Amino acid sequence: MDTRTKRQREKEIVTLMITLYCRKQHGSTTLCPDCSALDAYARLRSDKCPFMETKTFCSNCKVHCYQPEMREKIRAVMRFSAPRMLFYHPIMAIRHLIETKKEQRHL
Repeated sequence: MDTRTKRQREKEIVTLMITLYCRKQHGSTTLCPDCSALDAYARLRSDKCPFMETKTFCSNCKVHCYQPEMREKIRAVMRFSAPRMLFYHPIMAIRHLIETKKEQRHL
């Protein structure tokens, strides 16, 4: 898979997870300002990632480029949304799980 496709897939997954989190935690049909800022930040970090060619997802990266506050926010989103993704986006969730496990074996 080429780097551009990886970036796009990662950004799609993060946006879906943030959207799910915001809808369930904040009762919003559209992203609230905080979640919108987190989504924009996550997309920017993905665009700037120098390791995209050798990694699958940020969770598998040895370098953490998120600011501490944003890192805690994205962790909360992931903790909440990851188990629920199986119900809302099952194919994407299973693909993400397989790719993550495959990546962890090669580290």
